[in-house]
Amino acid sequence: MTFSKEQIIEFINELIIEPRINCVKWSKVTDQTATLRVGYPGQHLASLVTGVKGEKSGARGNDLSDGSEVKSCSRVDQLDKCNDCSSPVLRTETKCGNCNSTNIKRNNDSKWLFTIRNEDDLKTLVDNTHLDRVVLIIDDYPKFDDNDFNDIRIQIFEIWPKKERHERFKEIMTNYYNKIYLGHKKLDATKTPAPKNFWPFTFQFYLCNPLLIFKAIIKNAYSENPELVIEKWIEPSVNRDEIESESMPPSILTKVEFKQIFETAPREEVIECLKDETSYDLFEEAITQDDDLKEIKDLFSGINEKLRSYLDLRDTDKISVAKSKYQRRFNEE
Repeated sequence: MTFSKEQIIEFINELIIEPRINCVKWSKVTDQTATLRVGYPGQHLASLVTGVKGEKSGARGNDLSDGSEVKSCSRVDQLDKCNDCSSPVLRTETKCGNCNSTNIKRNNDSKWLFTIRNEDDLKTLVDNTHLDRVVLIIDDYPKFDDNDFNDIRIQIFEIWPKKERHERFKEIMTNYYNKIYLGHKKLDATKTPAPKNFWPFTFQFYLCNPLLIFKAIIKNAYSENPELVIEKWIEPSVNRDEIESESMPPSILTKVEFKQIFETAPREEVIECLKDETSYDLFEEAITQDDDLKEIKDLFSGINEKLRSYLDLRDTDKISVAKSKYQRRFNEE
């Protein structure tokens, strides 16, 4: 089924924005965090955006009735820390309440967690005939790097583990279980290893070719009159195979990875990702002459799905070193 945009707006206003306004008000009184969490509200939002209802099962059944796994991550209102006296600082505070220092460490490190403790957990996530989709929800500050916390962004991504274009997700989760989880259990069978940390907007994340299906901005979120703007919503009826995955920022890549692209990717596919199609010769010269990494990054507008298909997983995600480079060609579905 398909819910309406008006229903999505109504939900965000009633269950996210309005409770937040009250929470911010009382936070100033109690010194508790004015938190915007997206756990159960995230599952409601996932249903509205994807058009798939839940199973009324709490945490005991499928997140969505089609078997989709929903994971939520909040980078909003994390508790910050004073660099001078180590006291906690609220996100709404501009200076430390203990020593008045403005030298504050702002945290932005929440991530999605995947619990894989046995073969069945792994199969349910990457090899189950019922699970087609992983839905990833994150709220964060789009201007975090500018120390601007006025606006909040809500984004929803989809990954379809059984599709070839998302096969790296299966590889990453399988490697975690076989190498990290079982490796820790071998060292100490009495301890339960930490879940798989799946970090938003990292090399691993982009290598999985996530599809952005929803994006909303809550402008002036800390004011009494915030404004909700839905910038993107790909409705459930749209064929996901025709959606472009998110472009990987060139800043993420190392010089070795740029060299791998140069050595394995066809010239025309590299040109598609350059800011200027005439810059390929500059790229070749920069690689062969071992130029500064920043100069190489500045030549690219982004690393698209085709180009990053030539990249290997980084060493921390490998069970063993591959005998040959990963060179799967982009497959138009």
